[in-house]
Amino acid sequence: MIRVLIVDDSPTARALLVAVLGADPEIEIVAEATDGMQGVELAKRLKPDVVTMDIRMPGMGGFEATKEIMIEAPRPIIVVTASVEISEVTVSMQALQAGAVCVLRKPPGPQAPGHAAEARQLVETVKAMAEVRVVRHTRPSAAPSPRAAMPAVSVPRVVAIAASTGGPAALYRLLSELPGNFTAPILVVQHISRGFIPGLASWLNAASRLRVKIADAGDPLLPSTVYLAPDDRHLAVTGGKTVALASVEPVCGFRPSASSLFDSVAEVFGSGVVAVVLTGMGSDGVAGLGAVRRRGGYVLAQDEESSVVFGMPKAAAEAGLVDEVLPLDAMAARLVALVAGSPAQARAAAQVRRAGGTS
Repeated sequence: MIRVLIVDDSPTARALLVAVLGADPEIEIVAEATDGMQGVELAKRLKPDVVTMDIRMPGMGGFEATKEIMIEAPRPIIVVTASVEISEVTVSMQALQAGAVCVLRKPPGPQAPGHAAEARQLVETVKAMAEVRVVRHTRPSAAPSPRAAMPAVSVPRVVAIAASTGGPAALYRLLSELPGNFTAPILVVQHISRGFIPGLASWLNAASRLRVKIADAGDPLLPSTVYLAPDDRHLAVTGGKTVALASVEPVCGFRPSASSLFDSVAEVFGSGVVAVVLTGMGSDGVAGLGAVRRRGGYVLAQDEESSVVFGMPKAAAEAGLVDEVLPLDAMAARLVALVAGSPAQARAAAQVRRAGGTS
């Protein structure tokens, strides 16, 4: 039985969540909290398997409550919000950075269109997140030292990134550590609930020295620019080095699909591709990584220790398609080195390291 704590100040919203989750025989609602402070206390005392967390609440809001729970009594926390306004999504993304595992929209009422699908997604997510290993966070002691500027890169390439569960916080860390003079365009497929991409783009853009935008068809691929796949569209590139979007069938259940992106960049850029697989559930991306490797591109995957869910990186590694598995905090520096150098040279160096030699 999966024990769930619901934290929400709205009686109507709590009743809806209780009805949706409580209808599943594998889920037990152990308590309801009406604000963040009560949520923290109940999480510490009851140790639920999963916490659903509202964002806007009187007193202690969801962001602050998430931080406290992850310090005092770490649990998988699912942010469940009623709004996809940019300001609301920004706070939701901050909660992910503080340790929440994912963010979903609150299901509409039972009579509303889309209720059944969104209710099913919530139930499935609660069940999946109950299995996620979370780590205790610590209270920040001092502001981090400013990062030194990285050297300019010189070889134009493209970076393609795939992420799912845990991806927003991982992208925040990765993009905030890349230098503003990073010459490769970056294309990103992030699996996230519909409506959250504009807020995610705004949040990442504020954190990064790169420009972060939602991809539009026909956008030229520019250096120091990050293109996020929009809702329900495959992200690809054209031979003229511009963005292409498509509404064709989902690939392995996903639209946008990481495999579709990897296939496209491999065809256009060949050995100039650096593909990155970040934290996430499932195996999206694996099929497309084969094309990247066949054309001489280079593949990085996030390691298990720093992943919220070691699903997509693990699937890529087990398929033999990953050149290097790295902790998240080493990813930015590695991308800078790869874009400035040669994937073939990097692959040879990685093989030497794996053989126990030195590079």
